[in-house]
Amino acid sequence: MKKIIVLFIFSFLFLIVTAQPKIWSAEKANNWYKQQGWLVGSDFLPSTAINQLEMWQAETFDTATINRELGWAENIGMNTMRVFLHDLVWKNDAKGFKQRINIFLTIASNHHIKPLFVFFDDCWNEEPRIGKQPEPKVGVHNSGWMRSPSKSIHNDSTQWNYLEDYVKDILTTFKNDKRILLWDLYNEPANSDYGLTSLPLVEKIFQWAWTVRPSQPLTVGVWFDSYPSINKYQLEHSDVISFHNYGDTNSMKKAIDTLQKIGRPIVCTEYMARKNNSLFITHLLILKRNNVVAINWGFVSGKSNTIFPWGSKEGSPEPKIWFHDIFRKDGTPFDINETNFIKQITAEKK
Repeated sequence: MKKIIVLFIFSFLFLIVTAQPKIWSAEKANNWYKQQGWLVGSDFLPSTAINQLEMWQAETFDTATINRELGWAENIGMNTMRVFLHDLVWKNDAKGFKQRINIFLTIASNHHIKPLFVFFDDCWNEEPRIGKQPEPKVGVHNSGWMRSPSKSIHNDSTQWNYLEDYVKDILTTFKNDKRILLWDLYNEPANSDYGLTSLPLVEKIFQWAWTVRPSQPLTVGVWFDSYPSINKYQLEHSDVISFHNYGDTNSMKKAIDTLQKIGRPIVCTEYMARKNNSLFITHLLILKRNNVVAINWGFVSGKSNTIFPWGSKEGSPEPKIWFHDIFRKDGTPFDINETNFIKQITAEKK
């Protein structure tokens, strides 16, 4: 009889655990968001790193530059940063990678910055390699950025076991870390002509994350409308809604108006391309008015070459008008009027 009772209790507890909602309710998400205040920041890569691997590998993990550049962010009122991880760094040195993430979080916290981390990314170079990273191609936008996982892994689901271990290990390690804002599970799925072949990996990473169910919200941002089924899945399974928009004010307003109908907090994880009329002085006003998290692409001009526009040619001279980025490597701003405006708007009470 006792065995039956014990089995019943365990079965009941199992049902309770498995019945827990995987996705936050809109009410929970909005209550979480009310506690954050208005968040402003950049997609962050230290100027001495060409890509995610160079940022996070032990040999090139540059705490001095990270500390200095996050200090500049704090000085203009930024309080979040979007930071990309990479599966190969974990595969090569899981323990060391987690230690370096912890060090980064300590530095960020000292500057009152609460970052969000990105796991997968379908953009740019298709076959990353651990070790020494390529030198920048002068004038070429993001010449050394690497996809995560590689194309060969992305296209072969029989090799996804280590990706599952990677995602679950990082999330389990940091699932209750209050220094982390949220987890952006997958950047721009379907990019690089992957199309619908990325949807199974989007589905998998949500499933893996739900088995851990960190205390921070989960999201995958919408960024295009060519594959409605991918957008639908992302929007229906994210705790908070995130998106990219490099268009003008009308485009940004339309995107926000559409996404607000979902009734969840909204995070713009990429915007600001000066030559596209996506500007701080116009778009920050719109984002603040609508209480949308504002994260622009690029912070310090460095090895990523994102001051150059998409499609820039090797050997191109420094553009008169930068495409992305805010500061030069010595800490002087590209446009002091921009940094003064950012500082002013982040200092104002909502």
